[in-house]
Amino acid sequence: MSIFTPFSEEELIPQEERIEVIKKRGEISIGIPKENLLNEKRIALTPDAVSVLSANGINITIENGAGLGAHFTDNQYSEAGAKISYEKKEVFSKPIILKTEPPTLNEIELMNPDSYLISAVQINTQSKEYFEKLSSKKITALGFEYIRDRHNQLSLIRLIGEIAGTCSILIASELLSSSHGGNGLLMGGITGVRPTNVVIIGAGTVGENAARSALGLGASIKVFDHSLTKLRHLQEVIGRKIFTSTLDPKELEKSLRRCDVAIGCLKGEMRAPILVTESMVEKMKPGAVIIDISIDNGGIFETSEICLCDKPFIKNGVIHYCVPNITSRVARTASKALSNFFLSYFLDVINQGGFETLFSRNRGICKGIYMYKGRITNSQIANWYGLPYQDINLLII
Repeated sequence: MSIFTPFSEEELIPQEERIEVIKKRGEISIGIPKENLLNEKRIALTPDAVSVLSANGINITIENGAGLGAHFTDNQYSEAGAKISYEKKEVFSKPIILKTEPPTLNEIELMNPDSYLISAVQINTQSKEYFEKLSSKKITALGFEYIRDRHNQLSLIRLIGEIAGTCSILIASELLSSSHGGNGLLMGGITGVRPTNVVIIGAGTVGENAARSALGLGASIKVFDHSLTKLRHLQEVIGRKIFTSTLDPKELEKSLRRCDVAIGCLKGEMRAPILVTESMVEKMKPGAVIIDISIDNGGIFETSEICLCDKPFIKNGVIHYCVPNITSRVARTASKALSNFFLSYFLDVINQGGFETLFSRNRGICKGIYMYKGRITNSQIANWYGLPYQDINLLII
C-alpha cells in the first residue's frame, strides 16, 4: 500500500542540522563623557568595572575628569585600561555612548549616525527637538527608566530607587534644621518629644526605602498608595505595623496638614499624577518640607518645579526640593550601583556577539529601547511629544 507524500525521496532523507553560531568576543568600543550639569557627579562605570571590561576586550574611552565627582581619578581609570581623552568629540565618536544624564542637543550633534546611546531619559525635562535630533542621526537609544531584567523587573530603576528613598530622608532632615530655614526639628524623635511626622506618597521601591530610613531615625510615618497590594507588601517587608491608606483625598489632606515632611515617589503611565493640589500645600505647616522625587516624571505636587541647581525653594511657606537626579548627592554610592548593573550588562553584550543579537534574545533589554535606528519605539514618549510610534517587536526579529 503506497502512501501519498508531497516530498521526494531525497527530501525525506535526514539532513544535517544547521545551528546558529553566536559570534563571541566581538570588538566593542564605549565612550563615557563628562557630565555637564552642575550637580551631576555620577559616572556609570567605576575603575574596577573598567578593569574587568578591558580584560574582556572592550575598549573604553573616558573624558578627562569624568569620574572626579564620584572621587575616581583619571589615573585610576588609566591604570584600569581605559583611554583618557581630552577631546569631547573623540568620546562622542565612539559607537556606544554611556551617560548618566541625557545628552544635550550639542552633544547629540557630536555623535556619529547609527550609534548606541545608553542614558537616563527624564522625559519631563526633555523637548520634542531632543528626540527629533536623535532620530535624524538614526540613533538606537536605551533608557535607564525602561530597561528590564529577565524577570521583567525594572532592575536599574530599583537600584536607583533604593538610593533615592534613603537619600530623601537624609535631605529632609537637613532641610528641617534651622540652618537651612526649616523649623529646627530633629528627624525622628527623642524621649519626651513628639517624633517628626513623615507622609510618603507611593509604596514602591523608593517609598519602601524612605519608610525604612524614617523609621530607623524614629519618625512617625504614613504611607499612601493607590494599590492595596503594594501597601500590604510594604507592611510585610518592613515587619511592623504602620499607618497605610489608599489615596483618599480627604485623608491625604488631613495627614499633610499635620506632617513635617512629605515625600512624593509615585510614578504614572504617562506622567506622575498630580495628587497634592496647591490648596492642599497652602494648608501645610509653614516650614514643612516637600521632597518630590517624581519630578522627573512630572511631579505629584502641583507646586513642584524642576530645580537643576540642587537648591530648595519656598512656595506657600513650604520648602520644596525638586531635583531629578537626587542620587547624585551620594555620587560614589550611586556610581557603584550603576557600575554593578552595567558590568554584567556589557559582558552579556560581548558574549552574545553584539547588541542586535542581545536584543533578539533578551526581551527585557529590548523593552529598554525607546528609539531604534531613529524610530520611536516607546509609546509613552510618542504620545507625550506627538511623535510617530513603531512597535519594537516588528523591528527586531
